[in-house]
Amino acid sequence: MLTRRTLMAAAAGTTLALPAIRTAQAQSAVRFTLDWALQGNHGMWALAEDRGIFRREQLAVRMDRGFGSGDALVKVGSGAYDIGFADFSGAVKFNAENPNSRLVMLYPVFDRTAAAIVTMRGRGIEKPQDVQGRSLGAPEGEGSRLLFPAFAKVAGIDASRVRWTSMAANLRDTMLRTGQVDAVTGFLFTVHFNLVGLGIPEDNILSWPYAEHGLDLYGSGVFVRAEWLERNQEVAARFVKASIEGLKLLLNDIPGGMAALKRREPLFDEALESRRFAMTRDRSIITPNSRANGMGYLDMARAQQLVQVNAEALGVANPPAAETMFTDRYLPPKSERML
Repeated sequence: MLTRRTLMAAAAGTTLALPAIRTAQAQSAVRFTLDWALQGNHGMWALAEDRGIFRREQLAVRMDRGFGSGDALVKVGSGAYDIGFADFSGAVKFNAENPNSRLVMLYPVFDRTAAAIVTMRGRGIEKPQDVQGRSLGAPEGEGSRLLFPAFAKVAGIDASRVRWTSMAANLRDTMLRTGQVDAVTGFLFTVHFNLVGLGIPEDNILSWPYAEHGLDLYGSGVFVRAEWLERNQEVAARFVKASIEGLKLLLNDIPGGMAALKRREPLFDEALESRRFAMTRDRSIITPNSRANGMGYLDMARAQQLVQVNAEALGVANPPAAETMFTDRYLPPKSERML
């Protein structure tokens, strides 16, 4: 037992060793919004939660489904959520109009945009240029539709000869299936497997991803509000690290990732979503760039191209500089990001 003398000696700075007091470090609460309802690629965060990566990084993450990339951008920009996952194209206009709520991309999960033209055999469209004189369908303001003029320019399509039909997002695939439009624009893996779900044989689906036909832009990724980032830099870095580790787990165990999502959504179709993720992996995540430089590698020239293309498409007269919208400061070392 410690006597009064020994306690006084300790207070006086002697070498008396007292037992270390270990306290559990508080977890940082993070509100995280996805871009849409649960899909295969979201398994990276479900696995990060279920296999203790978030807990190890001292993060208590609440992951909520999204209602479109534009909605996710607004929710993070308003402070309703701390971190989001979405296509970052819409952030160009958002940041130009809301400089005090500026959004910053920390980790481009999709090294290539998933935007694409999708049609079905028998519609007279065998190459991208064949959409001239045809009806293209997409919701107004949808990212791939906004990017279409830039894609048309590099692909040699006369955009003035395309007739657009607008519809709600949940009607796009059905309208293509029933012939109300000749083709649609949208995320490749979304439209393709929605058509499969409607009973269309995969051999009947034709698609041309923008990134594989001349418009090689970054796609969806992890982003935050700049003001939040200034106060939570360590939290941001830990979240990115956990996200990359979660993606590695998913790449090595797709069934495990689908099972993790099924636990969160009983109606989740594990077989369909496994195939959707495989397409996402092969077309948007594992690319020559990510193989050479690691996941999340930031090429500022490509980032600037994304800003420029979206500024032109959305009529943003004074677009923000790419350096204010993208950063690689919170990525883990390259050795931890290699595939």
